[in-house]
Amino acid sequence: MNEAEAAHFERRINDEICARFPAGAVQRVTLVQDREDPALEPGDLLIRVFVGPAGPPGGDPQQRLDDWAQAHETGMRRLRRELSLRVPDARLLEFTVEAPGDEATAVPRITMPDDPELTAAPLPASEVVALVGQLVTSGYVFPERGQEAAAALRAHLAAGDYDGLDDEALAAKLTGDLYEVCRDKHLRVRYHPAREPGGGRPGRPGFHGRPPWPDWLRPHNFGIHRVEQLDGNVGYLDLHGVAHPDEAAPAIAAAMELVAGTCALIIDLRHNGGGAPPGVVFWLSYLFPDDQTHLNDIFNAATGETRQFWTLASVPGQRYLDRPVYLLTSARTFSGGEDFAYSLQAQGRAEVIGETTGGGAHPSRGTPISATLAVAVPFARSINPVTGTNWEGTGVTPDVAVAADQAYDVAYAKALRHVLSQTLPPPLLDEAREALAKLES
Repeated sequence: MNEAEAAHFERRINDEICARFPAGAVQRVTLVQDREDPALEPGDLLIRVFVGPAGPPGGDPQQRLDDWAQAHETGMRRLRRELSLRVPDARLLEFTVEAPGDEATAVPRITMPDDPELTAAPLPASEVVALVGQLVTSGYVFPERGQEAAAALRAHLAAGDYDGLDDEALAAKLTGDLYEVCRDKHLRVRYHPAREPGGGRPGRPGFHGRPPWPDWLRPHNFGIHRVEQLDGNVGYLDLHGVAHPDEAAPAIAAAMELVAGTCALIIDLRHNGGGAPPGVVFWLSYLFPDDQTHLNDIFNAATGETRQFWTLASVPGQRYLDRPVYLLTSARTFSGGEDFAYSLQAQGRAEVIGETTGGGAHPSRGTPISATLAVAVPFARSINPVTGTNWEGTGVTPDVAVAADQAYDVAYAKALRHVLSQTLPPPLLDEAREALAKLES
């Protein structure tokens, strides 16, 4: 990691690790890279946690650390397991106490190396509930509701509702119980089968808010399922997800280049389950002339900060301007797919055709809690600058409401009628006329 990346990563883990322990138990967290400590292997990281005093100030440092560790043994073990799952490069986790600079080498330390057996061991339902409850209480976008949800999970546990459930069934039950309180489709416990031996380990995405398992969009062409020029010179993009432009920009640019010369564009979001907000901005920037369109805001409940999302000043290739855009939606369209549709609809840049979407407007952060379970906790909410609200719980209401399986034909017919209204070469008009006749028959 370069200096800027390391600083961002350190701030993230500092905030999250402090939230894992009671107030005042952890003073601060620092990141140590291999170039800063010759004892580390190349590429390895050390996470150093400076703990709060467990006894009276000025006491014996070793005793203070021992007392702290005894009081927080469970939290230390949980943190080690979480780091092994989310940040496998963090081979060492260290707990220590603050000391003056000239005494730093003599301060006591408790070092916990990466332990594969710790991550592989199954967790009892009681610990899963405790971990999920902790994450929901400390990180949910609506804190009071998060506390209610955690209390509800503990009540279900006490009633024996989770007894005898395997991890897959437990994830489904916990997700349902969380929804009963919060009515938030982004708040859920996910089950993923354990990796086979030798199957590799997840990368370092966890503390950056990316999924704790491999990016599902990458092996699926960054969500770009199909790109086509339909008869009548109508462009068609079938997007099953919205990937982050850091990785997907070349693929997005290539897709937009293939439809750049069409007279109208259909973007199919009926199977779009979401993705990265910067990816939505990248796609949408092709549909506006400059960087003057304010698309969305995301309010982070933990920091109180609001991040604005505007169209980009430049994009690779040609923009798609002054031509109609039709968006296809279904009840399965969710999250980033809804952001895509809602933002364009609010700006009057596209016509939405199909079904009301799923209704998930809260960005979430995935946290693995075992080898097979992870919890997604919404930590922020979207605020559209035009409407002043978002699509949470309501979904995006289409401009033309039709069944999802009819949306393509309706949009294609509208696009063809637009083509026929233009002054174009006769062969192209004939092709559009023939295509429309087939649809209407």
